[in-house]
Amino acid sequence: MHGTARIQTPKKKSAKAFWMKQLHTWHWVSSAISLIGLLAFAFTGITLNHAADVEGAPKTVEKSATLPADLLKQVAADDAPDAKKPLPAPVATWVEKEIGQSGEGVAEWSADEVYLALPRPGGDGWVAIDRHSGGVTSESTSRGWISYLNDLHKGRNAGTAWKWFIDIFAVACFLFALTGLLLLQLHAKKRPSTWPLVAAGLAIPAILAIIFIH
Repeated sequence: MHGTARIQTPKKKSAKAFWMKQLHTWHWVSSAISLIGLLAFAFTGITLNHAADVEGAPKTVEKSATLPADLLKQVAADDAPDAKKPLPAPVATWVEKEIGQSGEGVAEWSADEVYLALPRPGGDGWVAIDRHSGGVTSESTSRGWISYLNDLHKGRNAGTAWKWFIDIFAVACFLFALTGLLLLQLHAKKRPSTWPLVAAGLAIPAILAIIFIH
């Protein structure tokens, strides 16, 4: 008795060809969008895992100056309670010009001092203004470009625009992986090792986590 071959109708062939084309299109588009990001995040995954070995020694620069009398009036001590607010625009501009640090951001105002924290990827910094004398001190620390890339990987102190980039990049990676999985399914019959390899990709990290992470 002879077996009967499954015959696909033109309509089924057309639908399969359509979805195959769509999957390939979405797969290569998402891979193109996420390619550089994936390379960067893979590289910084290694550097983060060996941070103690690859990060250089921090370099710190300290500066000091005195706020002009007309600007001191804008931050002079008063009886107002402690608050958090930005520096007055003229004071922020003076800080950027004379100290070389950003004057933007929310500062902490106490009775004696205005303190502006300036964290950033790969470094840190701060500016402090004495509300009585007008004395300004600042410190800027750089931990090198490896630390900079590591902080971008974590989204640490990188701002709103970078946060949006990470979200968009994550969506592109998700589409890349999902369309890749669907393409694997379509080609799995001709590649018997497909699902064992996919299962290994799940099983290996799961086993390592169960056995070695406590």
